[in-house]
Amino acid sequence: MTDRALSDVKVVDLTQHVAGPYATMILSDLGAEVIKVERPGSGDLARGNGPFINGESPSASLGTSSYFMSLNRGKQSLALDLQTEQGKEVFLKLVKKSDAVVENFLPGTMKRLGLDYATVKKHNPAIIYASVSGFGQTGPYAQTRALDITIQAMGGMMSLTGEPDGPPLRPGASLGDITAGLFTVIGILSALHERQKSGKGQFIDISMLDCQLAILENAFARYFATGKIPQRLGTRHPVFTPFQTFKTKDGYIAIALVGGTRNQWPLFCAAIGRLELIDDERYQTGEARTEHYAELEPVLNKAIKKKTTARWLKEFSELGIACGPVSNIAQVASHPQVKARKMITEVPHPRLGKTRVINSPIKLSRTPAAVKKAAPDLGQDTRELLTELLNMRKSDIKKLKESGGI
Repeated sequence: MTDRALSDVKVVDLTQHVAGPYATMILSDLGAEVIKVERPGSGDLARGNGPFINGESPSASLGTSSYFMSLNRGKQSLALDLQTEQGKEVFLKLVKKSDAVVENFLPGTMKRLGLDYATVKKHNPAIIYASVSGFGQTGPYAQTRALDITIQAMGGMMSLTGEPDGPPLRPGASLGDITAGLFTVIGILSALHERQKSGKGQFIDISMLDCQLAILENAFARYFATGKIPQRLGTRHPVFTPFQTFKTKDGYIAIALVGGTRNQWPLFCAAIGRLELIDDERYQTGEARTEHYAELEPVLNKAIKKKTTARWLKEFSELGIACGPVSNIAQVASHPQVKARKMITEVPHPRLGKTRVINSPIKLSRTPAAVKKAAPDLGQDTRELLTELLNMRKSDIKKLKESGGI
């Protein structure tokens, strides 16, 4: 395979759970060598989360947790106890040969270990050191523990998710974690680019809460402009109508008429057999339709329930109206477009054989991203890394093991 975009980058990964591992997984897909440093005997806590592939029993040493495998493919695992002096020495030797360190402990943890950015950069001034946490390294909440759901709740996401008369809901993906992981990658790539000019590394402070604010589209913009607090709207859009899911004869369909395109309202009305709506003064613009949504919605619901999802998809698509079925995960996995884009791939596993994983969505023409291998068992690469990367002798490795460093 052609060298991938980050094939010359080495990353030391101290992360666990979701946000940090997701970021380092993306770097791995892009070609970086990612060395996942895990505590001997326990490793990343995600190793204990099921379901376990092929019914293998839960074990911290095994990489068969579907949860763990979905976030740690393509990495190497180095079992190293950073609470021992010997483990710290190995870590700092590793840092000298690396480009980036990524960690997502509670702020202050790495400083207590004596391995914070201020210390690490003395050993490698060019190191890029990314810290991911719930609230960032500064501010009154810096020492507060956080998980995806608490960040989505505090960041405003859940206040916008759900039906108008229902409770706040958590979206079906870990947006608090995943967005933090994505912004971490952006930060690392930016720092790597700048380092080509300055020759210097830098510290990257990623807050999951900050990232939630950053992705809330125009919710804050609308609030700043009007003073009105955005509310839950179900699948509706706050400005455009229709822009939501509708129940069909046999399922659900998402339909979107947006501003900036040719006026599709007459075409839409003709398709659903309600020509009288075309010239109704209440519905001439998307804003007007949103204002009179309470009167319009029952009419649209009644019309769209008359045909199947497949029939509506054909008719709306022929008119150039954006639409799509509400698919379950099995339907998405078997979709011809997903297959054509090779978004599900297989990687070999030493015990499980071929296992299916989601492929990288980043399509580069010359240096394509790709999944290198399955997630590693705990410490499976320890001896190889110590021997080949750090040039340690067998006797030194034996002493390191006896001291509890590995």
